[in-house]
Amino acid sequence: MKTILIFVSTLDGKITRWGEPDIRSWSSKADQDHFDAVWNRTRGVIMGSGTYNPDPISPSLDHLFIVMTKRPDEYRNKERKGRLEFTSDSAAHLVSRFEKEGEEVILIVGGPHIATLFLKEQLINELWLTLEPRIFGRGGNLVTEEKLDIELRLLSYSKVNDEGTLITKYQVLKKS
Repeated sequence: MKTILIFVSTLDGKITRWGEPDIRSWSSKADQDHFDAVWNRTRGVIMGSGTYNPDPISPSLDHLFIVMTKRPDEYRNKERKGRLEFTSDSAAHLVSRFEKEGEEVILIVGGPHIATLFLKEQLINELWLTLEPRIFGRGGNLVTEEKLDIELRLLSYSKVNDEGTLITKYQVLKKS
């Protein structure tokens, strides 16, 4: 099974503009189309409540959305078993669950807390990062301020518009 962490970032490493959660207000149409295509063909998606809350997703027959939260009971009225679930289960447990269910690919989306959690536990196989030719100076980072030393190997890249948006795919190399 492949676990993919997918993000869009500015050239100065910001995943939000000045801390605002709405990525679609600044990412290119090429990135949005890429993300939508990946999203639509992937059944298993894991995100944090910080990503879910500003723009709640609806349950879908085509997806199993898992929202990680410290307070899953607060979301019970929104939960639809097998389509939209809220849990405090560990990242490793969730990956194991998808693996047991025979999923070939799962997406990890969201913010720096989820990214850091999955990267620290070495649960990510690939990082798919869209680089937008923008600089914000202030905004959210890809990971939280933790000591990390994760090596990546570039698998592919493509320039997807005249502005210079790059879609990159990296293999996450395991620590020795």
